[in-house]
Amino acid sequence: MVTEPPFSAVDEGALLTRAEASAFLAQRGIRLKPATLARLWSTRSDGPPCRHIRSKPYYPRNLLEAWAAAQISGLRTGAPAAA
Repeated sequence: MVTEPPFSAVDEGALLTRAEASAFLAQRGIRLKPATLARLWSTRSDGPPCRHIRSKPYYPRNLLEAWAAAQISGLRTGAPAAA
């Protein structure tokens, strides 16, 4: 008999609700309310990728981690040079 390991929310591919995604991002220094995540998805195309299951959004943990890393810039010491 083959048994599969139980599903764990710690899985890299785990799907997070909007509230869970907001808390996950906050742990990485990106403070976005769940409503802001909704707005980023519905009105702009620069929010984190999500999947919809029966019209409810879920954020894959590994894609959310990659999106969060892309949002953080390097340390800046001054304004960029004028063009």
